[in-house]
Amino acid sequence: MKKKVFIFAAFLLLAAGITSCEELLNNCKICSLNTYENGVLINSAQEAEYCGAELVTIEATPPTTVGSTTTQWECD
Repeated sequence: MKKKVFIFAAFLLLAAGITSCEELLNNCKICSLNTYENGVLINSAQEAEYCGAELVTIEATPPTTVGSTTTQWECD
């Protein structure tokens, strides 16, 4: 009986994990790399669509500041 409960619980966890990965891969946003100097936008790279792991990486990238210039990803 315990083995059946364990197998059922493992199946549920696996099913939930697969579903969340599918949502991650289908999630897309339009992002651009923007540069600010003293809070004023001075450069904006062309926008592009990013999805899945690439989008997660971009959204996890912290802003980089050198002196008064800050470069950061922004997604809509």
